Amino acid sequence: MKQLISTLALLLVTATAASAAGLSLAWNACHGDGGVQNLDFACNTNTGNRALVGSVQLGSDLANMHSDELVVNLASTSATLPDWWQFVTAGSCRQFALSISAHEGTNCSDPFAGMGSMNIASYVVGGQSPSYARLLSVNAIQQSAAVNLMGGAEYSLASWRITNIRTVGSPSCAGCTTPVCIVFTSANLITLDNPIGIKLTDSAAPGSNYITWQGGGGICPAATPTKNSTWSAVKSLYR
Repeated sequence: MKQLISTLALLLVTATAASAAGLSLAWNACHGDGGVQNLDFACNTNTGNRALVGSVQLGSDLANMHSDELVVNLASTSATLPDWWQFVTAGSCRQFALSISAHEGTNCSDPFAGMGSMNIASYVVGGQSPSYARLLSVNAIQQSAAVNLMGGAEYSLASWRITNIRTVGSPSCAGCTTPVCIVFTSANLITLDNPIGIKLTDSAAPGSNYITWQGGGGICPAATPTKNSTWSAVKSLYR
């Protein structure tokens, strides 16, 4: 557990309070619309759902963006990632319980204005630990429709929806009550002028880049650390 907490602490790298540029992740709404950081669920129904909303703020204007690559990492307090959190891969317990869509909020607009192709590219369990998973999403509009983003504004890049299917009854998938920490690890914004992309890995505000499920079990620290040299080593595990 101590090693898990230490590793998660490194994932929760943040920018200084003076910086407005960075990532935010919240339940059911973007950070600017009051999305919550923790969600508890009684795990007693197969109906209903909730969403993880990922958003970004820029320190300055960005011209001609046409696509993005988003990485979200999950870690559970259990030795292995529970079946309830096994998505996407063929044969996984809840293969179809995770989906992606655009999100348009009051204080966080969709930069692609509903015209983007929203895609879950992969969901890989393992890597740093058997209790981890890495979600990669790739979203885009036609290059001819590239958009300009304003510095300081919050833009919602994606909404990942998790349904309650196979929570109870038969067949069902164990592990819904297990605490989980979910980290918005990086957003790579690709423009006509920069095909490699501009990668953001810091949080827009202290602690805004992670959320918890069932309280997180203490693996998401109460105060996130400032950026340090060990971050490059951690990022290499999730490329």
